[in-house]
Amino acid sequence: MKKQLFKLLATINKAVLPSYSKQKLDISKANKFQMAIIGWRWYVTKRALD
Repeated sequence: MKKQLFKLLATINKAVLPSYSKQKLDISKANKFQMAIIGWRWYVTKRALD
């Protein structure tokens, strides 16, 4: 159940949130909001794959 929820969230993230790797964003130059989005996407992806 929990894994299915995170898979759904990962799909929503992919559709809604920007992909900074495709934009070639340098992480050292990212602002706090961009870092929060990167962290959230990482968290959801990790939970979906576990």
